Amino acid sequence: MIIGYARVSTQDQNTDFQVDALEKAGAEQVFKEQMTGKLKERPELNQCLRMLRRGDTLIVWKLDRLARSLKDLVEIVQDLNDREIGFRSLTEAIDTTSSGGRLVFHIFGALAEFEHDLIRERTKAGLQAARARGRKGGRKPSMSMADIRKATAMLSDPLITKKEVAEFFRVSRTTLNSSLSRLQSS
Repeated sequence: MIIGYARVSTQDQNTDFQVDALEKAGAEQVFKEQMTGKLKERPELNQCLRMLRRGDTLIVWKLDRLARSLKDLVEIVQDLNDREIGFRSLTEAIDTTSSGGRLVFHIFGALAEFEHDLIRERTKAGLQAARARGRKGGRKPSMSMADIRKATAMLSDPLITKKEVAEFFRVSRTTLNSSLSRLQSS
């Protein structure tokens, strides 16, 4: 069975053009979604992927309609491949049911992995350079040392609870506790 997936990013757009192209290419059923591709959870795509069975083919009008990034695209198509489901993209003329299409997709996968490794290397180098300049990474503490000392003074009163102190400083009890332990360790 050939299953199509069509997606547009906004409510102002419609999927008619994509649906027509998918049906012309043989799609027996088309899942339509009006949602940005940046969202991980796309109900129609999830339902489409669950419906596909061994021997089926998922068809899309264009690669960017299916995935948020090259990495996501490779993951989705690899999952389809593992389940023995074909994949076709009409615009890019990619068809993983053929040996040439699988080759192209393996090249995409290698490029995605290469891109991921480059990003990781640049991040590590940036963190090392920052450390060499004496900068520490991570978020700034929610409570300053002065706030922690004030909180400690407030907590010396047995009528004041940690919950009340946390609410006063607009932090959670967990943050208050970790801040208090930070004062003790310094």
